[in-house]
Amino acid sequence: MATAKKAAAKKATAKKAPAKKAAPAKKAVAKKAPAKKAAPAKKAVAKKAPAKKAAAKKAPAKKRTPNAAFMKALTPSPQLAAVVGSAPLPRTEVVSKLWAYIKKNKLQDSVNKRMVNADAKLKEIFGKAQVSMFEMAGLIGKHVK
Repeated sequence: MATAKKAAAKKATAKKAPAKKAAPAKKAVAKKAPAKKAAPAKKAVAKKAPAKKAAAKKAPAKKRTPNAAFMKALTPSPQLAAVVGSAPLPRTEVVSKLWAYIKKNKLQDSVNKRMVNADAKLKEIFGKAQVSMFEMAGLIGKHVK
């Protein structure tokens, strides 16, 4: 074993020896021009991205199914029906039609776009003159069954 270590050490020094001889030649060149720092050697990293792409190609992505609770048709109250219509609609459609009404009548606050200024019809639904878009969904929930 000791001889194997010595042989490996000799091989290592033999490989390093030519590098030492080449170094003085580089130093002579370096005196003529300013020396530039050598970029550190980057280690080869195994790429995992191609493996992911290959796995993605094999298994097609499943299409997302909508939640049945959002698609359930709800009957609006008479106050809400004045804005969105009296036909039963899913909650998502109620909100979409309400926003269409707000945009059509320019009820969105011009300074703070998150606020909705209620007109006579919306004031019956919301119960106040100005409502945040985030609390609007909660207030609509009281007007659908």
